Formats: sequence, C-alpha cells, structure tokens
Amino acid sequence: MDTVLGALLAPEIFPYAAAGALVLVLALGFNGAPLWLWSLFLVGVATGFGLPVVAIGVLVAILAIFNIPPIRKALVSSGVMATMKALKLIPKISETERTALEAGVVWMEAELFSGRPDFKKMMDQPFGKLSAEEKDFIDNDLEELCALIDDWKFWKTKEMQAEVFDFIKRKKLLGMIIPKEYGGLGFSHTAHSMILQKISSRSIPASITIMVPNSLGPAELLNHYGTQAQKDKYLSRLADGSEIPCFGLTEPMAGSDAGSLTSTGVLFKGEDGRLKMRLNWRKRWITLASISTIIGLAFRLKDPEGLLGGEEDLGITCALIPSNTPGVELGERHDPLGVPFHNCPMEGHDVVVDAEDCIIGGVAKAGEGWQMLMESLGAGRGISLPAQSAGGNKMISRVVSNHATIRKQFGMSIGKFEGVEEPMARIAANTYMTESMSQYVLSALDQGIAPPVVTAMAKYYCTEMARETIKDGMDVLGGAGISMGPRNLIATGWVAIPISVTVEGANILTRTLMIFGQGALRAHPFAFKEVDAIDNNDLGGFDKAFWGHIGHIVRNLFRSVVLSWTRGFFGSSPVGGPAKRYFKKLAWTSASFAILADLAMGLLGGQLKAKQKLTGRLADIMGYMFIATSVLKKFEADGAKKEHEALFHLTMQTIFHRIQEAFDGIFANLDVPVIGLFFKGPVLWWSKINSMASAPKDALGQAAVRSLLDDPSVREVLSRGIYLPKDPTEAMGRLEQAYDAIKKAQPIEKKVKKAIRARTLPKKPVFAILDEAVTAGVITAEEKAVIAEAEKLRYDAIQVDSFTQEEYLPGGMSKDDDKIVTPQPHEVA
Repeated sequence: MDTVLGALLAPEIFPYAAAGALVLVLALGFNGAPLWLWSLFLVGVATGFGLPVVAIGVLVAILAIFNIPPIRKALVSSGVMATMKALKLIPKISETERTALEAGVVWMEAELFSGRPDFKKMMDQPFGKLSAEEKDFIDNDLEELCALIDDWKFWKTKEMQAEVFDFIKRKKLLGMIIPKEYGGLGFSHTAHSMILQKISSRSIPASITIMVPNSLGPAELLNHYGTQAQKDKYLSRLADGSEIPCFGLTEPMAGSDAGSLTSTGVLFKGEDGRLKMRLNWRKRWITLASISTIIGLAFRLKDPEGLLGGEEDLGITCALIPSNTPGVELGERHDPLGVPFHNCPMEGHDVVVDAEDCIIGGVAKAGEGWQMLMESLGAGRGISLPAQSAGGNKMISRVVSNHATIRKQFGMSIGKFEGVEEPMARIAANTYMTESMSQYVLSALDQGIAPPVVTAMAKYYCTEMARETIKDGMDVLGGAGISMGPRNLIATGWVAIPISVTVEGANILTRTLMIFGQGALRAHPFAFKEVDAIDNNDLGGFDKAFWGHIGHIVRNLFRSVVLSWTRGFFGSSPVGGPAKRYFKKLAWTSASFAILADLAMGLLGGQLKAKQKLTGRLADIMGYMFIATSVLKKFEADGAKKEHEALFHLTMQTIFHRIQEAFDGIFANLDVPVIGLFFKGPVLWWSKINSMASAPKDALGQAAVRSLLDDPSVREVLSRGIYLPKDPTEAMGRLEQAYDAIKKAQPIEKKVKKAIRARTLPKKPVFAILDEAVTAGVITAEEKAVIAEAEKLRYDAIQVDSFTQEEYLPGGMSKDDDKIVTPQPHEVA
C-alpha cells in the first residue's frame, strides 16, 4: 500500500493523478452519480492513499448509514425533519395555496427546473394543426366577420353594432369550446387561439367579447364539472348565444387574492323539501354582466344546519344563477379606460336558488369551486391573453414595417434611421417571442395538459411584451400614432393594454408570487414532496425526497460550475446549425438557475414569499428559459430558414441578456449574512466577466429590421394570421397598397438617384424630376408612372384623420343624423 501511495505522490506522477481524480470527481458530479457510486469512489480514494484499516472501516460504516434507507431514516432523516419543522424552514401552505399547487399538472417547466433538461423531449412537443373545418372557418367566416366590424364606430358609439353581435352568435363564436354534441364549434385550442389573434388584430372590444365566454366562465366549468342535466340545459343555449354568460369572481376585497371572497351562500331546506341556497354578493369588473342572462358565481358556501353532514364552512363553491332571479342587480357598467366592452359591477341580495340545480356539478361538488377555478384558469391565461397579445404584436409589426417604409424624412424612409431601427428591433423580437410562446403553450393544451405555472408565465410575459411593443409602435408612428380616427390602427391598443396586464391576476403578483412561488414547489422535483411529507409527518416520504434533493443540489452545483467555466460547451443540443449554441447556453442557464433556486429556498425558507423582488427575478429567469425553449422550437419547426436567422439571433440574444440581468440582480441583492457578501463580490464579478449574453449588437438589430422591412418571409412569420383587408380604403389596406407600390418603385428610384449622383439629372427630389428623367433616357414613361403612383399612394397613406367641430362632438356623431362620420384627411401644406 505504501508503494502505491508513494507512487501517487511522486513529483512526476502526482499532477497526473490529481488531474485524473479531479476529472473523475467532475464527471461523477456533472452526471449526477448515485450515492453508492460516490461511496465506492471515496473508499477507493481512502484505500489508494493508504488510510489505516480502522479509518477505512469507520468511513464504510458512515457511508452505510446513508446508503441503507431504514438506518438513514432512523438515525439521520428523523432529526433533519424535526429540525426543519422546529426552525420553520418549510413555508406554511394554506388550503387555498395547496389546492392551487395540486391543480393542473407540471409540464416542460419541470425540465428547465431540473438543471439537466431533456431537450429532445422538449422539442418533440407537437405544434397544433388546424383541421380542414377550422381552417375553412378562419379563412371564410372569420374573414367575413372582420370585414363586417367597424372598429372606429365601435369606439365612438361605445356599442357593438347589432349586426356584428348577431353574426358572432349565429356563427357560434361564443361557443368555440363547447363540444359539437351540444351544438358548439368544438374547436381545438389552436383554432381558438388563431381566431382570437385574428379578431384582436381587427378590434380589441370584439376580441374581449368573444374571448371571455370561451375562457373562465359557465361553458368552461360546465364542460368539465357540470351534471348531465346542467349540460343539457345550458350548453346548447350558450353555444348559439341564446344565453349570454358572465362569471363573477372579483370583489372589492378579493382581486388577485381570490381566496378571500366575501360573497356567501347559506344552505337551508325549502318548503318543498329540497336544498336551497340564499346568496349575497357584491362583484366588480365582471365582463358581459350587464347583458348576461346566466351568471357564473364564485362564493363561500355555509351549511349552518349541517344539512350535508359536514363542516359549517364548506368552502368556495361555483354556481349558475339566471340573471332574472329576484334579488339580482345588473345594468350598470364600469368604464375600463373607455374601451367599449361590457365590464360591470354586479350584486345579489337574498337571492334564493335550488342548490342541486345551480351548484356546478350539483350538491356533490359543493366546496370544490376553488379547485375548479384553479384547473380552469388555463384557458384565459394560456390561450386568450397570449393570443390577444400575439395578434396585437403581429398587427403592430405589420403597421410599423409598412409605415417605416412609406414615411420619408430627409429624403429616405424612416426605417433606415438607426433611431427608428432600435424600437423596431424590439418590436420584431417581442413579436417573435409572443408568437412562439403562444404556440408552444398550445402544444400542452392540445394534448389535454393544463400546466398552471406555464399558463401563468404565458399570460404575464405575453402581455408585458405586448405593452412594450405598443409603446415602441407609438414611438415609431409619432404623430400618426396619436391622431385618433379610422386611419389609426394602434392608438386603441395603447389605450387598452393596461387591461390585459391586469385581468386574470394582476401581472405584478403573477410575477412575484405565482410564477416562481408556485413554480418552485410545482416544478421542483423534490420541494413539494418535502413540504407534503412534513405536513403529513411522513418520515419515509421525507427521507426519499430530502436525500433526492441533496443529490439534485450536488449534481446541479457541479453542472453549474462546469458549464459556467466552459460557457456551456458540455451542454447537450438535439440539433445542429444556428440553434445549437443556444441549446448549450440554455443547459448552462438551467443548471445555474436550479442551484440558485435551491439556495434561495434553503437560505430564506418561509421568508421567501416576502422577498418578492428576489422571486420576481427568479421568475424572470424561469420565464425567459421557457420563452427560449419556445423560440428554439418555432425556429426549428419553421425549417430553420436562412432568411429568419437575423430575427432568430436577435430574439435569442435578447432573451439571454434579460436572463443575465435577472441573475445579476439576484447576486447584487441577496441580503443573507456572509453568503450574501460572497454573491455580491466574487459571484457577481464572475457573472459580469463571464456573462451569458450582452445586449444584441446594433448590427444584428439592423439586419433583423432590414429583413422585417424587405423580406416577405419574415414579414409573414411576424404577421401570420392577422386580418389584412384587401380594400384600399381600409386603413391597413391603404398601408399594404402603398407599401407594395413603393417596393415596386424602389429599383426605378435607384436609377434616378444614380443619375443625380452622376450629375446627369439635377439635384432635386425624385418625384420632381420624373419628366427630366424620362427625357434623359434614365427611365421609361412606364417606369415614371410606377414612381408617380407610388408617390401618390405614399402621400395618401401618411395622412391622419381630422374632424370638423361638429364631427368631433362627444360620440363622434353628425348633428344632422345618427350616422358615424368617417373623416377625410385634411391636407396640410
């Protein structure tokens, strides 16, 4: 043995032996070697270095304790569990939080939380495809609806035109999610999303009117939880618009904290011997309430007489209440920033209904409303709001790219100015992200998977990127963006965007409390199991989860260090080409995030809920990792086209830059004694010099914007599925016509400019010397006509709406009749 030890310590051998041992340690840690393999390694090292037999025996005995579960539970895990309970290291979870955590399922977010994501599995998730029926509906019926909508009239009168609402009902757009057997359209989630995207690109109030009955509401709840009698009674009538639904959840004292509902229902036995409920409620911000015929209601149900044989407080319950029931008060409206959709307060006083008929799912489902709500919120968060955001962003991308081509200043299109390129690059990247994320989330929903953390991320990040996009769009359009009227396609989006970020859970709380707060327990492979085991005093379950968690930490610590030092070199990628390096970088991010999340949970324990700036940054890392996955999937699904590469690189670099900012923010603000100083010092310093990504280079943003302005394929990918009217008197039709004419004229215009530079023609604006250009033989008469037509259309397209005093009166009505006046542009010299 001494001979072996001496050989290892020899100067000419030791560096190689040490290096070999280090490589072996890194390999074991990086690949997540099981405890027994680590134990063999340690015993081998001890033996190789000639430790006494007694010492080796002690080491083996200690390792045996940790490797034999019954012994480990008795001697180690029981003490650890008791200590964690005594020090309150595990956050206390309320019943409403537990219901939320147990609702739905975990999907691909768990891969990102693992620190070792299975990218092949993540890329194998299928993007949804439209059926022939769905495609025909979108291409024809929906196109007809969009053409029928006069959004300017909608805004000025504050009411949807009767013929539009009749069309919506007749085509069963309020029943997209209702199965065909009940008379609904029975469309897929993908079709549902694409319909809302197209409608959103035409009219925000119309999209809200359609999306609400198809997200959280009576139809969604009846589909999943209703009794057969309830389905038979209501679904067909909801499908054809005979019944107009609303859903009452939010209250003056219960907004984002929906668990604090004060609306009540009290069970009692009626004179006919049947169970009745006496309901009292006061709700607000309820869409469609003032025109509803059936109310979905969330309330806290009480059973003071023990009629159901259980506790008095049965919990949150959902019921359907006909709007004409005595005691129901409807009719008033809120004014949500002037956006003309029905958003209303709603009250009920001593409203008496039959319990079995009205409780969704019957009396057997009394008290299960919170679980119903948690399992059903995915439609609004995962489909409606991301679709509305994606549709809006696509429309803005198209409008802005048209405008930046058409509008000239200082003799050239404004899209060529770097100051304009900067916001346009953000518009392009955000549009690509929202479209990718929306599609990827639909992949889960179309497979029957409802992941609440993923849908919360989709709602938050899509609506926030929509807010950023509309701001940038307004900056590019300038005066054309602030002049309201039928020619202005984006001002109404500017007005309405705060609504999207507020509904279905306020974005501030969604980011700081839900995405990481819920995601940390849901997506982590061991955290919720530990919490559950401690709550249930399950030592066996705790032992398995805790030591699995320790192994998870060790593996991710090694992976984070190795991938950080090699900048992701040893990360895996399921593809080659441009996407390969981003998969490797995502592997690096996942490992670093996983170890940082464990560190935050371990150091802060139950205090983590209150550290919302920290949890918000952790949510950003998690969210942008998911967005990166979505973009990678979309780029590969679209064929990894060469012409899309500038847009793809811009988007991915934007994502990793935002992730880097979140990491640095955590390192700089981790206020934990001693360890916090380490992160604010060496870790932050290393993060700065070894960052995952800096902000995208100006040249890359320029290349992406050039492709958006000039490449039909990129314009298509960033505006696919929006409404593009063919009528040149429509605002978008006018822009499209002018854009096409200008693109056709550009090669001819270049010939004229070349002649000006050669002094063949005088230095004047191109449109002012067309006759001279023809005379000089620079262009033909036909080419002159092309430029002249382009300039005529350019001039028309840049006009903005103006009104006479009479037309500008409240409501936008002419004094002489009840017609909306569509103003003509007033030319200004």
